[in-house]
Order: sequence, then structure tokens, then C-alpha cells
Amino acid sequence: QVQLVESGGGLVQPGGSLRLSCAASGFTFRTYVMSWYRQAPGKERELVASTGTSGTTNYADSVKGRFTISRDNAKNTVYLQMNSLKPEDTAVYYCKAWGRGIIYWGQGTQVTVSS
Repeated sequence: QVQLVESGGGLVQPGGSLRLSCAASGFTFRTYVMSWYRQAPGKERELVASTGTSGTTNYADSVKGRFTISRDNAKNTVYLQMNSLKPEDTAVYYCKAWGRGIIYWGQGTQVTVSS
């Protein structure tokens, strides 16, 4: 059974940091591109960052220099370190796995940036 379980979300003040984790099981993690998406109320889901099977990374312009995606293939986990958070980063953050034409999604974790 495939599972993607996100954790680490919460309420943080502007300028603060959070680290999201996505623990994967049920598929060959190291062969999948792993990504973080987010969806704010009333907006479409958007790509935040992705990491390829060889560890290459890609970021949305809005988070470059503030967010860092990384993966640990030994632990079947992908991370998103979020620094210098802004109110506009408030959203539900989703983990996505893509490989061999198959896509899996996690259930999402809420991130709220507010004073």
C-alpha cells in the first residue's frame, strides 16, 4: 500500500522557519521524482520545489533562496526546509511522488504564517 505522510506544518510568525517531512512507503522511493506543492484558499495548487532521482533540485521563483528541498533515500523521506516565511506562504503543503507514469499524493499539512 502506497503512503505519503506529511508532517511538520503549523503556525509560525513571519520571518520564522518550519521543516516539513514526507515519509514514503509502498514504492521504490529512490526511482521517483519527489515534489512539494501548495494550495492556498481560493487558489490553484502550485509547484514549490522538486528533487530528481539524482538529487537535482528545482524551485518556484517565489521561494528561491528561502526554501530548500532535500531527500534521504535511505529513510524514504523528502524534506522541505522553509526559512524567512511570509504570510503569502500560508497554504496546505502536499508531497507528490512521480515516476514511471504514476503519481502519488500525500494528504497535506497546513502551514500558517501569521503574527
